[in-house]
Amino acid sequence: MSRPGIRIAIRADASARIGSGHVMRCLTLADALRVAAADILFVCRDLPGNLLHVVRAEGHRVAILPPVAGPQGDETLDWQQDLRETIAVLQPHAPFDWIVVDHYHLDRRWENAARSLGRRIMVIDDLADRPHDCDLLLDQNYYRDLEERYRGLVPERCRLFLGPRFALLRKEFGQIKPRPRERRPVGRVLVFFGGADLTGETEKVIRALKRTAFSGLAADVIVGSSNPRIEAVRRLCETMPNVTLHVQTDRMAKLMSDADLAIGAGGATTWERFRCELPAITVVTAPNQQETTMDLAEAGAIWYLGRAEQLDWPDYERALRDALRQPGELAEIARKAAAIMESQSADGGEDALSHLTRSIVEADSTVH
Repeated sequence: MSRPGIRIAIRADASARIGSGHVMRCLTLADALRVAAADILFVCRDLPGNLLHVVRAEGHRVAILPPVAGPQGDETLDWQQDLRETIAVLQPHAPFDWIVVDHYHLDRRWENAARSLGRRIMVIDDLADRPHDCDLLLDQNYYRDLEERYRGLVPERCRLFLGPRFALLRKEFGQIKPRPRERRPVGRVLVFFGGADLTGETEKVIRALKRTAFSGLAADVIVGSSNPRIEAVRRLCETMPNVTLHVQTDRMAKLMSDADLAIGAGGATTWERFRCELPAITVVTAPNQQETTMDLAEAGAIWYLGRAEQLDWPDYERALRDALRQPGELAEIARKAAAIMESQSADGGEDALSHLTRSIVEADSTVH
């Protein structure tokens, strides 16, 4: 039986620099935990491009930390300052059953001190580049050395939830039945480079789509509300009758299911595409995407184009031309993507996210 009223604080940020991935995947976890009667409090810093309005719109409470001073903002976050400010906003609500941390700038030092606020610590990570003091760690990405990545970085007692089987996919993706990706011509393209898209890949792809060779393609272009170039993207889309712009959409699963090909970044959206068995031309837009993207390319589950800073619209034009000529290759990519998700499926017939949620809520019997 689940303990009613389990209390959880989630420390995660979104910004124009960080992107939206940390907060969005934590929202998925929070929604699942809320179904299990958990009381959730987010702790988010007031950064340019934050998603505070999205968290609130999902019905969750938010404690707000002040902006970080300096030209680099969140890039220069000091863990001790962050700890002091987090304790200050959480102390009136403590103790918590769990403190969940999804933040690249925080590590074992912060987590150890945060135990004064809660009985257990959960970390969401995908870098495996720093030690953690946690009772449970989730890394939803695909790596060849997945089982070895956190050796020596977490306590022996820590439970590890590793691989795409535990991908934090929103409920809408669980309701989608993937379409068979036969060897058929591409008619609809989905373009999405994450919430922020700091390198402007969306605009590059739209410029490529303006070429006469693609006049017969329909395209759904998706941007997050933290994208600093929304208006420029909007103006470009308005010049193309075959392109539809979506801002901070809640219809991602439907749009992916309707598409024949995606063009996007190698972040958390990878697992959404895989769930929909949607083949993708994939670009690395941030260092944390590099390793898993290369491993997936080696497995033949994506069409890897390169690093964003090395690409311009002609590169996307060439990739699109190549992809349109090879429907059989796209079908094979979709098949391998689906195989990776299937090979990572949960044992015993239980949905993997439900298994993770149950392990959190029933911590007294499953986490020691």
